[in-house]
Amino acid sequence: MFDWNDLKYFLAVAHHHSTLAAGRALQVNQSTVQRRLAELERRLGRPLVQRHPTGYRLTEFGEALLPYAESVAKAVAALEQQLESAQLEAVGVIRVTCPEPLVYRITQTTLLDRFHARYPGLRVEFVMSDKYLDLMKGEADVALRSGDTVDNELVGRKIGDSLWAVYASRKYIERCGQPDRIEALEQHDLVGFDETMANHRAAQWLRNVAPHGRVVARNNSVLGLLYSVKAGVGIAPLPTAIADAEPELVRVLGPVPELARIWRLLTRADLRHTPRVAAFFDFMIEEIDTLRPIITG
Repeated sequence: MFDWNDLKYFLAVAHHHSTLAAGRALQVNQSTVQRRLAELERRLGRPLVQRHPTGYRLTEFGEALLPYAESVAKAVAALEQQLESAQLEAVGVIRVTCPEPLVYRITQTTLLDRFHARYPGLRVEFVMSDKYLDLMKGEADVALRSGDTVDNELVGRKIGDSLWAVYASRKYIERCGQPDRIEALEQHDLVGFDETMANHRAAQWLRNVAPHGRVVARNNSVLGLLYSVKAGVGIAPLPTAIADAEPELVRVLGPVPELARIWRLLTRADLRHTPRVAAFFDFMIEEIDTLRPIITG
């Protein structure tokens, strides 16, 4: 089988009747054209051109192959044009991973409406999780993430601060009182994360400050913590952005400095400048003044 790439050298000589002119057209030297044309003829087993005093002319075999070679060239040009258009056009789905409460806060604003109005060919799809999904494995395209990231292959931008405090419901306080210092948490009913969220910074902090505390309920999401605290089950650390908006809750301690982290907009380095991801990423940076209160409260 011959090298498809060699067809362009055959076509250039056929159109220009000269290896020198063909080389100029292809931006290679004359010897390269001669060598690649000779290799194509060797693989095909028959000559394609003959040299005459006035230049190169196609053999009968070359004349027979010319229209097919031209069809291949047109097909390749059409493919390249399609690929170029696809690279320049922002179309498709952008999978954004973030905690569930953040999705609710975002969708209560016109932020996504403005994005979709600007980029009608794009659609945002949320992948809601309190756990860090692996962007490098393609589990999502973009992450709105608070906390530390040690993956050097991710690129991003700080978009705000994540603050946490300790909350209790008014019903709980009426029934059990409220702690006046961190050390007093061990005297209260606590709500914590289950083993699937054992590495979450809030879970680690609660174990450190109240190692003998009474954990009466466990959840696998921040939203689960919020609902349990609102129901009066116990006390828990919660993001101020969502807990301060709940009239049934009282901030009893904090913000807690040990739980403060940075909110980042993150993606893979190889995706950052693709049209669809770049459109979303750059739009969010442009709208950072709108986004910041959504994530920080």
